Amino acid sequence: MKIKKLVVVGVGLIGGSCALALKKAGAVDEVVGVGRTRTNLDTARERGIVDRALTLDMPWAREAADADVVLLAAPVAQFPPLFEALAPHVSDDVAITDAGSTKQDVIAAARGTLGDGLASFIPGHPIAGTEHTGAAAAFPALFEGRNVVLTPLDETHDDAIALVTAMWQACGARVSTLEPERHDAIFAAVSHLPHVLAFTLVAELAARPDAAAYFDHAASGFRDFTRIAGSSPEMWRDIALANREALLAEIDGYGDALAAARALISEGDGEALAEMFEQASTARRAWEARRVRPVPEDKG
Repeated sequence: MKIKKLVVVGVGLIGGSCALALKKAGAVDEVVGVGRTRTNLDTARERGIVDRALTLDMPWAREAADADVVLLAAPVAQFPPLFEALAPHVSDDVAITDAGSTKQDVIAAARGTLGDGLASFIPGHPIAGTEHTGAAAAFPALFEGRNVVLTPLDETHDDAIALVTAMWQACGARVSTLEPERHDAIFAAVSHLPHVLAFTLVAELAARPDAAAYFDHAASGFRDFTRIAGSSPEMWRDIALANREALLAEIDGYGDALAAARALISEGDGEALAEMFEQASTARRAWEARRVRPVPEDKG
């Protein structure tokens, strides 16, 4: 698989790392970066992530006309105008994919704007990242051994699916598929909820009059639990609102579970509390052990 031209819209951790991984693998000839700020694009050029760069106030969408792949790695709330700009320049020869953490809203935006170009769109979600952002945070090994979930549409061309699958595999990722609704339900629980919890805990502590005393005494447990609260606030705001129904259901379920744990502590029921902790610990260790195994394709 060789991509002659890749257009990356949003040259941050995800988009930049994809470009670097493909370059390292010799799987791409040219990378064109598109973004909001010239400063970040200059960093991307200096680091060799992109070969050319355009800001969004330039006629960037024309670059899609002769591209093999267009990767949208911007916050999901920005997708509708991006799709609208791309629509006149999309042909059957280009594959459009995204790196958004939600899928139903992205698909709705694509259906409302891409027109005939919808057949070239393969919704995707690379399950990788760190709490760092921007082109400066990108590195080529980000996707090695990590999962990428695709949620192809009935209309999507098989050739486009194959190309995007091969692109992520060239980055070292394992590719599987899910139905969009199933994707959003799963990631509301295992990704979006943990981020809301981390952001909320740090915000609550920071709002206390003596916040400095708490942060000064925080150690590795706090660091590990709240690491993701250092992620992009804009991106996670957009994700939370885009997947609000599934996320609200998970928040309610977690609230019930937390209330049950509170009741055990209040009642001094150490036996039941230890049993719950043991179940959680066992499940956590089993999950960690399974992470090294390939994920089977889910046909939905």
